[in-house]
Amino acid sequence: MYYPRLIDSYLAEWASRKSHKPLLLRGARQVGKSTAVHHLAGSFESYVEINFEKQSSYIPLFQTKDIDVKQIVSQMSAMAGKRIEPGRTLLFLDEVQACPEAIMSLRYFKEDLPELHVVAAGSLLEFALEELPTFGVGRIHSIFVFPMTFDEFLIANGEQLLMEARDKASNAQPLPQPLYEKLVGLLRTFLLVGGMPEAVAKWVETHDYLACQEVQDDIVIAYEDDFPKYRRKIDPTLLRQTMRSVAAQATKKFVYSAVGGSYTSTEVRKALDMLTKAGIVIPVTHTAANGLPLGSEADKSYQKMLMLDTGLMLRLLNMTTGDVSELTQQILTSDVNNLVNKGPMAEMLAGLEMLHYRTPNIRHEMFYWQRQAKNSQSEVDYISSYRQTVLPIEVKAEIQGGMKSLWIFMREKNLKNAVRCSLENFGAFDYEDKEAGGILRHVQICPLYAISRMDALIKECY
Repeated sequence: MYYPRLIDSYLAEWASRKSHKPLLLRGARQVGKSTAVHHLAGSFESYVEINFEKQSSYIPLFQTKDIDVKQIVSQMSAMAGKRIEPGRTLLFLDEVQACPEAIMSLRYFKEDLPELHVVAAGSLLEFALEELPTFGVGRIHSIFVFPMTFDEFLIANGEQLLMEARDKASNAQPLPQPLYEKLVGLLRTFLLVGGMPEAVAKWVETHDYLACQEVQDDIVIAYEDDFPKYRRKIDPTLLRQTMRSVAAQATKKFVYSAVGGSYTSTEVRKALDMLTKAGIVIPVTHTAANGLPLGSEADKSYQKMLMLDTGLMLRLLNMTTGDVSELTQQILTSDVNNLVNKGPMAEMLAGLEMLHYRTPNIRHEMFYWQRQAKNSQSEVDYISSYRQTVLPIEVKAEIQGGMKSLWIFMREKNLKNAVRCSLENFGAFDYEDKEAGGILRHVQICPLYAISRMDALIKECY
């Protein structure tokens, strides 16, 4: 059964364009790229899929001195036994990293066969792209695919009505207590199951956490089995240890020496770069945040690392420590304050959700702020932007008294608006900053179960 994804609307919009470029789907293994294309195929008269790992006999068609995509399409059509007709057929080139020449040919589809809808995808695509001498800049459209969001998880579990009720709630009319409690309960489940489509499907089918963990373990092992393919000079053991260290250090400043194994910082940094390119790790970089763009004052020597999925992070922690029963119990049973404030899960979820709801056609950077002064513990979890101003976002359960870092940041940067992601109901509050002459600072509460609505909620601040 196919569960609707946010990416579906972007794919449908691309397919409906009169003028369209070949489409490249990018993202980690098993996030649902191929399944989304299969779903899109239902809107075409015919569908032809070529998997270059399984059907290597197609590779020589692209290994010609002069690329003629019309001739290649004709040859593929003959081999597949299906007509590939522009305007009627969706052509899917899967695991395209196994045939770099096919990636190179994509630009010529735009030039010589623009009416044909061509989608390419691959699980280790970024490494193949990096090694190509040239790539079709301006002639190929990329879309980045991630694990499922909480909203997609709700839809897969048949909770559309609950989601609609949530989306009608506001500061003035927060959720009724029964609906609020149901959303918090589902969010607890989502933290454990995560958003990998196969794990979500297993949860919908069985409602069995152990069955989901088996799926997650298989995905982690598949990732580790891929490590020897990354680069000949990268030690697979280093990649494995680095990935597990990311899980152990999630949402903290990443310490290279904690990876262990007597590897140098340079070696660990290279491993992190590989894992980032594979889509498994997402860096959050320190920025001074004195203005926009945030990247102009970024310092990559201070980075936090997120795993691509909360469920996979828990399984990696289990592989590293041998026991995550206490953390699992905390997720399932602790009160909302402890769930948010203890451990990295809530902060990581907030960052992933914010990333996943952004437009998927570019690779977005993520930032945080940490005071660089000695003996300072001040840190703001995420720094974003809204209407050409810096926007701090804290993941906290407490009210005003527990947000000292946020007040320091807003005072230093002369900001009046911020967001708190928590497990509270919908709401907002003003803080009179007496240390800054009584300036009112406004904080919009964005519940962790409603991050898809963050932009709409922020509008109430402006």
